[in-house]
Amino acid sequence: MNMEQWTTGLFDCMQDPSNAFITALFPCITFGQIADVLDNGHTNCVTSGIIYAFSPCILSRPYRAKLRRRFRLLEIPTSDYIAHSLFEPCALCQEYRELKNRGIDPALGYHGNLEKLQNQQGGSPAMMPPKNQAMTT
Repeated sequence: MNMEQWTTGLFDCMQDPSNAFITALFPCITFGQIADVLDNGHTNCVTSGIIYAFSPCILSRPYRAKLRRRFRLLEIPTSDYIAHSLFEPCALCQEYRELKNRGIDPALGYHGNLEKLQNQQGGSPAMMPPKNQAMTT
């Protein structure tokens, strides 16, 4: 399987200054938005953010791995463990930017991105998964 490079670097936080600011003050918000998208809407932003407040690095590390698997990203410049243990805010910012660079706006959440995709496809009715289920590829 071919692996890809990240579209943005671990320490390129200022490519999105507003996200860097929010992440510096409230990393639970950024994590909640990322988790909502990567969990296909099963865990909403608020729930993830609250859980994150109690165990940040332990909870966020698996989501980095999930993001890498979804987009076949290399585990660079360092392991997921080190990225989230030593550079937590930078790792969250990178993951947020990676999703945005791939056309997914974490601020909209999973369902908001589905709606955006539907509108871009001409507004034709799209099958939406029931709230407790998700469509996967």
